[in-house]
Amino acid sequence: MTDSLLTQPANLHTADVRSTVIQTGTIAPMPSSAKHFEIADICNALNIGLCVVNAARQVLLWNHWIAKHSGIEEADALNLPLEQVFSEPVSPAFLSALKNCLAHKLPVVLSTALHRTPLPLYHKIEPDLQQARMYQSISMAPIRSQHNEACCLIQITDSSNSIKREKILRSHSEILKKEATTDGLTDICNRRFFDAHYEIAVADAKRQKYPLSIFMVDIDFFKPYNDHYGHIAGDTVIKLVANALKSQLSRATDIVARYGGEEFVLVMPHLAQNIAEQFAEKLRVAVFDLAIPHIKSPLFHQITISIGVCSGIPENNDNLLNKADTALYQAKQNGRNQSILLSLCESKEYLEQ
Repeated sequence: MTDSLLTQPANLHTADVRSTVIQTGTIAPMPSSAKHFEIADICNALNIGLCVVNAARQVLLWNHWIAKHSGIEEADALNLPLEQVFSEPVSPAFLSALKNCLAHKLPVVLSTALHRTPLPLYHKIEPDLQQARMYQSISMAPIRSQHNEACCLIQITDSSNSIKREKILRSHSEILKKEATTDGLTDICNRRFFDAHYEIAVADAKRQKYPLSIFMVDIDFFKPYNDHYGHIAGDTVIKLVANALKSQLSRATDIVARYGGEEFVLVMPHLAQNIAEQFAEKLRVAVFDLAIPHIKSPLFHQITISIGVCSGIPENNDNLLNKADTALYQAKQNGRNQSILLSLCESKEYLEQ
């Protein structure tokens, strides 16, 4: 780097020097009475990468930070086209941004979300070892040399820590979101999630005039099971039943949630009444086939479920959940290990499709 490229005034602090270079590209001569600093020393002392290229993209300035993280010394970079300095490819997005900065004389900032490693820069240069590139934040600004030559100042900072923090925060956010909407015992949706989802599902079905099916599921004779086998065994049964119910779902729009205790609820849009009836039977059989012994069940001597279903196109005053609960009560009154369906007023045309 030559002293003819840039000079600086003595009364500027380091930040002022950097700001003046970026904004104007020209610095007034220093008063002879002021303390002198070499611009090269200032550029090399900064904990960011500084590089200046001319209109032909030849390197005119290459500070120590870039040399350290690229493994390429200043003498080996000067006067070469920037893309030829590196032995590895430079990202096309970086070259396009550089071209725009030089052509339109406007500053450019590369998005760290879209372009995290545009240049082959590393935290530590390890020859013959495959390494991951440093995450970078890059901005470009048009400047002019003392010879009125259009140039571009490239500033590079290490954004690894900020990206790591972002990943940690995103991970924590996803964990908190899952904890807020997932039942801790069964790992299916919880009551809080169901309440919000149910309101949206009903409103959407009303607006678009399509059938919605609600399934209320209850484990038969669960209290006697819990009393006889213990709470740990009871929790295991709840988890097994939840998994059996969930395994029957195949559409992204369908959900199963733990409604409370040993009760579950399923929400399935676009399900006609006859299909809902068949699906309820699939749920019942899936749990029956688990063949979990229950000697305190007076009827079946194994774990079974009762199911209440309400299916139809909801209108203003319809409450599918209440009707599904009523159907569940009837299934239990009729002997358990069965399903009962109550329908709303449905569109005949839809069912005939």
